Amino acid sequence: MKPDEFLTLFTQQLKDMAPGAAAFNSEMQQQLRSAALAAFEKLELVTREEFDAQRAVLARTREKLEALEIEVEKLEKLIGSGK
Repeated sequence: MKPDEFLTLFTQQLKDMAPGAAAFNSEMQQQLRSAALAAFEKLELVTREEFDAQRAVLARTREKLEALEIEVEKLEKLIGSGK
C-alpha cells in the first residue's frame, strides 16, 4: 500500500470512528497528509514491488555464488590431486 493510499484510508477510518470527526475539514486532512508523507519520506521506505524485485535479484545472486563455490571446490581438488 502506498503512503497516499494509507493516508486516505486512515483519514476515512478516523472519520468513521470519531463522532465529531465530521468536522475534520479538508484543510486539516491536507495538513495531516503532508506531515505524514514527509515522515514517510524520511523513513526511506520502499514499495512492495521494489522489495520483491530486490529479493529476486538477491536470490539469483545467491544461486550464482553457490554455483561458483562448487566450481572453486572442484578446481581446488584438481589442483590438490595434481601435486
